[in-house]
Amino acid sequence: MIHLALKKLEIGNDSILFIENVGNLVCPALFDLGEQKRVVVISVTEGDDKPLKYPYMFQSSNLCIINKTDLLPYVDFSMETAVQSARQLNPELEFIHLSAKTGEGMQEWYDWLSRQI
Repeated sequence: MIHLALKKLEIGNDSILFIENVGNLVCPALFDLGEQKRVVVISVTEGDDKPLKYPYMFQSSNLCIINKTDLLPYVDFSMETAVQSARQLNPELEFIHLSAKTGEGMQEWYDWLSRQI
């Protein structure tokens, strides 16, 4: 389906195509969709145990965005625990701490995307 979409969309060489694979973090990690980079997005509201619950998603990703950081004062989430658990699975995994509400981390995300082109 993605191959057919690429043909129809006629995407230029300097473009980025996002393939959003929604659902839980188990199924998307098990399929090769032809992506060049894989980004996993987790939210501080989901808990810091996501890397332990879904290890393959973190092993197979290039970047982990930890989202909704503006809610850290109100939730039981340890940034250190989440990052340490993920790095045990994938020492090369990059991290961006992001809040779409405040804009924190957005420039870092844009810069990461720009470096991929």
